[in-house]
Amino acid sequence: MTGEALLTPWLEALAHERRLSPQTLRAYRQTGAAFLDHLRHVMGAEPTLAHLAGLTAADLRGFLSARRKAGLANRSIARALSALRGWFLFLEQRHGIAVPAIRRVESPRLARTVPRPLSAPDAKAVAEAAGDSDVPWIAARDTAALLLIYGAGLRISEALSLDGGDWPLGATLQVKGKGAKVRTIVLLPAVIEAIGAYVAQSPFPPAPGKPLFRGAKGGPLSPDLVRRAMRRARVALGLPETATPHALRHSFATHLLASGADLRSIQELLGHASLSSTQIYTEVDVAHLLDIHRSTHPRG
Repeated sequence: MTGEALLTPWLEALAHERRLSPQTLRAYRQTGAAFLDHLRHVMGAEPTLAHLAGLTAADLRGFLSARRKAGLANRSIARALSALRGWFLFLEQRHGIAVPAIRRVESPRLARTVPRPLSAPDAKAVAEAAGDSDVPWIAARDTAALLLIYGAGLRISEALSLDGGDWPLGATLQVKGKGAKVRTIVLLPAVIEAIGAYVAQSPFPPAPGKPLFRGAKGGPLSPDLVRRAMRRARVALGLPETATPHALRHSFATHLLASGADLRSIQELLGHASLSSTQIYTEVDVAHLLDIHRSTHPRG
């Protein structure tokens, strides 16, 4: 079997068994394709299962070095290595062929980054400023989508996965997150009101089996359009480039923590599999307090 024929079943398994997001699957496919292209260039032949089984640590480091020369940062290199590890594990389980060299390749060290949340007023202002489209229902849609992400702490994919059958919305809603894990989120009245304003103006009435958030032609709303709306609002308000839709999710968690919510509750609301993923928000809160101290202290 050729490398391409071995790559596709792995991606299909990730899509159907682990239910990874389309964005993650696309990144894994790009990594796999780049790896196969690298092997073709080095070997001068189409990679096969036997070739993969015979790879050395030097072969794998050569690929990572090529990716670094192509401009990938340490975090992207680490993700590429993680993708290869997952693929090789699949090959071992499916075909009984191990690639032991992968265990001798270390991932690059990553600087621990703390999320950059927005202040509560800025988060609300972004949602309102996003709705600057000349088409009223699209303006209402963009505002509703960003307000939902901030008000419920959702990922973009989770917000856009709402089905027309979910309307009308109640005080709580079940959302399917990473790994098909379902969690219950709480919807604030302001969020429900914003989505209601969008629904009332949309030319596409909510219907079961159809996305609640629609594109201009009635299809599913693209995450890129949500990011574009956020970018327009960020520029209009003079906010930094770190003000992204995902930053709204960070803001949700940080503002809850500042209001006294415990980490376990925030973990459940965010859908984090591990508490360690949520604990980073304690650092965010401390960083925010330090910023306030530096800006207001007489000797700051």
